[in-house]
Amino acid sequence: MIQKEFKMELKTKVIAEDGKQELTIEREFDLPVALVYQAHTEPELIEQWMGNKVLQFEKRNHGSYLFETKSPEGVVLFRANGVLLNLVENQSFVRTFEMENTGFAIQLEFFSFESISKEKSKLKMHIIYQSVVQRDQILKMPFAQGINMAHNRLETIAKQSME
Repeated sequence: MIQKEFKMELKTKVIAEDGKQELTIEREFDLPVALVYQAHTEPELIEQWMGNKVLQFEKRNHGSYLFETKSPEGVVLFRANGVLLNLVENQSFVRTFEMENTGFAIQLEFFSFESISKEKSKLKMHIIYQSVVQRDQILKMPFAQGINMAHNRLETIAKQSME
């Protein structure tokens, strides 16, 4: 029996140039731009598609946030925190992002949301890391697959909310 390997195309594109301490993530959604923006700035939606508990989220300039994931036994598996900056409704925001207890330095993330049509939009994230080494360590993890799966959930959940 011959087995064929099928690779699912990743709708979320991760662009990382060699030797740079940054990367860009791009994704087109079959969703209005307002819904994609809300999915990144409304705690209830963030919890649904990211799978993290939102312990704090202040949707304002200089507002802070705190995300957490626990095991079924209550052990903290992941915590991230940061500050939101320059929020422009349905267009953009900037945030700092720190993964606690990982040894990774804080990263700076620029989010932009573009309306392509009434029912289609584009998300672009530009992330700057402290160093090329740190960026490359992140890329060694199943980063691209993870963000693609999360974005697929975002699209599914947001479409359900439209029905």
